[in-house]
Amino acid sequence: MRYLLIVAASLFLHETAKSQAAASSLNFVEYQKSFPRSGDAWKRKEDTLMKQFQAKNLKWPFKFMYVRSFKYDSKMEVWVKSERSEKYQLFKTYKVCALAGTLGPKRMMGDFQVPEGFYYINEFNPRSNYHLSLGLNYPNASDKILSDSLQPGGDIYIHGSCVTTGCIPVNDDQIEELYVLASLARSQGQDFIPVHIFPIQFNNQKSVDYLAKYLKDFPEYRKMSEELADV
Repeated sequence: MRYLLIVAASLFLHETAKSQAAASSLNFVEYQKSFPRSGDAWKRKEDTLMKQFQAKNLKWPFKFMYVRSFKYDSKMEVWVKSERSEKYQLFKTYKVCALAGTLGPKRMMGDFQVPEGFYYINEFNPRSNYHLSLGLNYPNASDKILSDSLQPGGDIYIHGSCVTTGCIPVNDDQIEELYVLASLARSQGQDFIPVHIFPIQFNNQKSVDYLAKYLKDFPEYRKMSEELADV
């Protein structure tokens, strides 16, 4: 009997936790709307984004969002899908309006480098000093191995205001759209929104040619290029 009570209690707690998580997720958009800047962004952008989705025959609200950014090409793509089994479809490409540092990964605090690698959004900041911002989980597991062990750096964001010392800046109009899209994905249950940052767009020949010249001074890039050539 005691065992059955323990099992029943465990199931109850599990279901309660699931319900609370679902409620928290569903309320995430309303929570973001309670802040002046993100609330205004929703008022300005929700209808516009819905119409853009309709024009591209994309479902609104979508459930999954994927972001990838190309440093040399100064652009950031947003891909979406409505079901886990579907393929991501490109929704929109945004211009990254400033770049600190050069090509190459971030390795320590104060190097002004934009990270390169696989990350996810781990913070929504409606009170950002740069209008609105979406935090990334830098340093990730790889960075913790390869970067400075004591001061790898941090506080990497996608944000507005078009200024940077190592983040990914867009203009305020664009960060409002990105913030709304990410908030919606989060509210639909996507806890980890992937953000992949590449040095170049590898299917752009101009960018590939530039990287080929750049490889001479960066062994890490040379090794990566050789590995990609075998894929």
